[in-house]
Amino acid sequence: MISVRCHPLHGSTGEAPEMWAPPVDIYESGDQLMIRAEVPGMNANDIDIRIDSGVLHIRGERKIDPQIQQQTAYRLERRYGGFTRSFTLPTTLDAGKTAARYSDGVLEVSVPKAESAKPKRVRIEVA
Repeated sequence: MISVRCHPLHGSTGEAPEMWAPPVDIYESGDQLMIRAEVPGMNANDIDIRIDSGVLHIRGERKIDPQIQQQTAYRLERRYGGFTRSFTLPTTLDAGKTAARYSDGVLEVSVPKAESAKPKRVRIEVA
């Protein structure tokens, strides 16, 4: 089992000192760690993923639709502005082979296990 340490949430909406962060699921799937973040309404170009010193950083900004003006809006419940999510990755992963894809408002990041961390079958020699 892989253990991932989550860092405190960071982010701001730009106008109010409120925080927002996309919900994230982290789980193992075969020989990799999967991180899924819900970021609907965003463009993949507005999301930045980096790994620095064993920490995976997901940053982005959800921009308010220019057609919606606060003067004419009756209710604005969605969060807008920047966010940052950070997760310390175990050393048993091969961060250099990290891959990401974005589809239907879900960002999926996969980090494979290092070859040295994968289970190995030991052959028994008969004497």
